[in-house]
Amino acid sequence: MRVVDAAWQEWLSSNVARGCTPGSMVDAMVQAGFADGEARVAVHHAFDRRASGPAAPATVADPATNPYRYDAAPVARGNLIHAADREVRVLLRCERPQLVVFADVLSAAECAELIERSRHRLKRSTTVNPLTGREDVIRNRTSEGVWYRRGEDQLIARVERRIASLTNWPLENGEGLQVLHYGTSGEYSPHFDFFAPDQPGSAVHTAQGGQRVATLIIYLNDVADGGETVFPTAGLSVAAQAGGAVYFRYMNGERQLDPSTLHGGAPVLAGDKWIMTKWMRERAYG
Repeated sequence: MRVVDAAWQEWLSSNVARGCTPGSMVDAMVQAGFADGEARVAVHHAFDRRASGPAAPATVADPATNPYRYDAAPVARGNLIHAADREVRVLLRCERPQLVVFADVLSAAECAELIERSRHRLKRSTTVNPLTGREDVIRNRTSEGVWYRRGEDQLIARVERRIASLTNWPLENGEGLQVLHYGTSGEYSPHFDFFAPDQPGSAVHTAQGGQRVATLIIYLNDVADGGETVFPTAGLSVAAQAGGAVYFRYMNGERQLDPSTLHGGAPVLAGDKWIMTKWMRERAYG
């Protein structure tokens, strides 16, 4: 008989916090060997605990006074992950920050189609103003982009299902896909993807869906020189290879935010760069 020990209690709390349904959690526990009745009781108690009090406010971890605590990431173990309709290879895992580099997330044909359908819809990219919450055009983000509505068409819906399976995060907890284009010399200075909790403008964006918890960047073309995704604190850079991707998680189950996920897009030195980004939220979004 399986026991709901500390590890399972943490799993329950984490899955409640990220917006999983009770039914999906019961099914997962039954598959792991729990009796159906025991699983239902444990899940019911986990949701009761969540409802009994407000969630702790999100805070950026301070390495000196309040270090970030690395709990279990949702991405499955192993070097090959079955992601809905595709087998995805794992090339690299980093523990601090929590980061995974994948190959074969998209096929060559899917990459080419996403680039071609996005060309005529590009607009200058913006970033969130931390004081007002407005979307501003800034000099340190020299890209053009287009947003796709979640489930906008068959290709977008198929890719979103694959991403949800690969990252083990509910599809409804994701923002719409964004395709970005950087020309030669295009770059994005180091930044955080989470909304700074101490800035008044962040409340506008966290009111629906809560805080961002993780990012998946998918590369749609090979970049001959430059254009890497750089993580300065970790001393790591990921080269842009068509169909590959980098996933990084920056909020744990305690709602701490990981400052070591500071990242940026290095200048494109030859050719251009196309990427697609998926941001994941705590709760259902949109």
